[in-house]
Amino acid sequence: MIDHRMFMARAILLSEDNVKKGGGPFGAVIVKDGEIVAEGYNQVTAQNDPTAHAEVTAIRNACRILDTFDLSGCIIYTSCEPCPMCLGAIYWARIDKVFYGNSKSDAASIGFDDDFIYKELERPYSGRSLSFVQIMKDEANNAFRLWDGLDSKTEY
Repeated sequence: MIDHRMFMARAILLSEDNVKKGGGPFGAVIVKDGEIVAEGYNQVTAQNDPTAHAEVTAIRNACRILDTFDLSGCIIYTSCEPCPMCLGAIYWARIDKVFYGNSKSDAASIGFDDDFIYKELERPYSGRSLSFVQIMKDEANNAFRLWDGLDSKTEY
């Protein structure tokens, strides 16, 4: 039987330790077959990388360690409900289950509010605060045609 509380406690400890080192209050642990495969903590400011959230870092580490892009059979424990970017990464990694500590509203209460992203995604391109302009579709589509016709491709 998996001790979910033990793995969540580790994710929370990573988040607390990261705050003490000057980083953001987020930690994540990826578990497979009852064993920790990889860990991650927020490294956005340490690496000057806005994608270096705890969950994404843990996913990158797990994929490297397991030598795969498919984390089926894995569980992620994260100290806070994943943001839209991390949620997307979790889905793309095919992780089976997510356990989280703090909610997104808890995060918003201390200045980590990602609600604007959810709202932006619901708007048409013309109503978004970030301009979206499609250009060179036919030229860009050539890579799609090449991929589609490739017999040796690795599906993901």
